[in-house]
Amino acid sequence: MNFKKLLLHHGRQLGTLAGLLLLVLALSLRTPYFLTVSNLLTVLEQVSINAIVAVGMTVVIITAGIDLSVGSILAFAGVVMATVLQKDLPVPLGLAVGLGVGVGCGLLNGLLITIGRLPPFIATLGMMSIARGGALLFTNGRPVSGFSDGFRALATSQFLYIPMPTLIMLGVYVACHLLLTRTRFGLYAYAMGGNEQATHLSGINVRLHKTLVYGLCGLTSAIAAVILTARLNSAQPIAGMTYELDAIAATVIGGASLMGGQGTLVGTLIGALLMGVLRNGLNLLEVSSFLQQVIIGAVIIVAVLLDMTLKQNRK
Repeated sequence: MNFKKLLLHHGRQLGTLAGLLLLVLALSLRTPYFLTVSNLLTVLEQVSINAIVAVGMTVVIITAGIDLSVGSILAFAGVVMATVLQKDLPVPLGLAVGLGVGVGCGLLNGLLITIGRLPPFIATLGMMSIARGGALLFTNGRPVSGFSDGFRALATSQFLYIPMPTLIMLGVYVACHLLLTRTRFGLYAYAMGGNEQATHLSGINVRLHKTLVYGLCGLTSAIAAVILTARLNSAQPIAGMTYELDAIAATVIGGASLMGGQGTLVGTLIGALLMGVLRNGLNLLEVSSFLQQVIIGAVIIVAVLLDMTLKQNRK
């Protein structure tokens, strides 16, 4: 009985995990360079940025929304933070400004959707253009580079041989997993995605909580901007392009439903790892970058088809 319940509630996540393990096995047999400690740590470090962006995207998708602006918010938050850091101001102040920009853009998305009654697709599409344009205007289209060692340590240092970006990623996942599973905020997010009208009639302030969901998505984009800027020692106004697609892909592959009300951060992390391992393996096998896009797109389509098939079987 417990096994049946496990399959019912976590079937997609277990299936994605099985796919990840099979992919790791296949790549380890095809190339001796894949299953090495250095390469696996590299995969974790590379995955961390997309995985953090996907945290906020997961919560948004759980509420039956979408956020197309995460990549542009990442770039805007990154260049504003970088400009502050170049003025020899304290690093915590620069981080606070960057994170504040991300949260502010996210909250504005939420207000446009809840107060302005715009569809999430339109509101975040507009923010995608506004934030990208803002990043380009703020820097005149030029990168901002050269930061202190203390700031760069956020991406270059290690703890027990684990890269700092990986540790930050795990911290974000643990904190947001607890937020989704142990607080009313998480309960309301699932409720809004399942039936927003019923949630409103239950006395829950849907406008407030949905706005906060988009604020959280902006925050995770800004956290990813911190890691990316520290890693490259540069903030690029064109950074983050197509990151929204990668975040949506990780979320959907991990078992979240685009119809809302379903999804877990554990599944999203597995989905992000699967995409990272796939990209890394294809690079090691010297597969064309053009063909890689085709393969990753096919994986996304298969994941959505699988989700639809499982739902039909349950009905």
